[in-house]
Amino acid sequence: MSTTLPPKGQKGYRGLPMEGFLARWYAKNTGKNLADYRKAAEMVAGQVPTGGSVLEVAPGPGYLAIELAKLGGRRVTGLDISRSFVRMAAENAARAGVPVTFRHGDVAAMPFDPDSFDLLVCRAAFKNFPEPVRALDEMHRVLRPGGEALIIDLRSDASPSEIDTHVDGMGLGRINALVTKLIFKHGLLKWAYSPAQFRSMAAASRFGSCAIQESGIGLEVTLRKSGTRP
Repeated sequence: MSTTLPPKGQKGYRGLPMEGFLARWYAKNTGKNLADYRKAAEMVAGQVPTGGSVLEVAPGPGYLAIELAKLGGRRVTGLDISRSFVRMAAENAARAGVPVTFRHGDVAAMPFDPDSFDLLVCRAAFKNFPEPVRALDEMHRVLRPGGEALIIDLRSDASPSEIDTHVDGMGLGRINALVTKLIFKHGLLKWAYSPAQFRSMAAASRFGSCAIQESGIGLEVTLRKSGTRP
């Protein structure tokens, strides 16, 4: 299996920008599986000290960040390149009555000071970043010493049957399930990374290394900034 890094700029954003109708379609379909976001939020909360701060990169409609904020005891921020998602996520947080700050910005040039967050989480979006190593370096910059970045994403060797099983469990209607399966198999799967590629990118970044765990059709990649938390 090759460990060659993708050439800089090769993996640009695929498909239409997540704005307007497409953003609303995505939010409607992913919002049907809020139990999954609650479970993920509980897992993330367990990795952040009480009073700590969490940054979610590419939060989309904000479901994970909002569920995390509902648990209390942590400051939660979201950063997304889509203005539609930033607006939508802020509205969802207001309806839920939780304090989450959503900002517009690029993961490759984040509008945050160094050493700002205890944990960074990026779910189902890393494969879309045009400059993955630069994105990792920015994640490293905004984390506090001892902080961690958790990247949860599709693995490139997920089988068609595994994808079918995953989508069938999302609670979508027949047409939306069919469209989602096609997007996975003929789009997202082509852009996803293998464990070997993630290790190569981590080695080329300021993190230097990563730990990887396979889970269902995806990977959970953990990267730690050296040092000790205050």
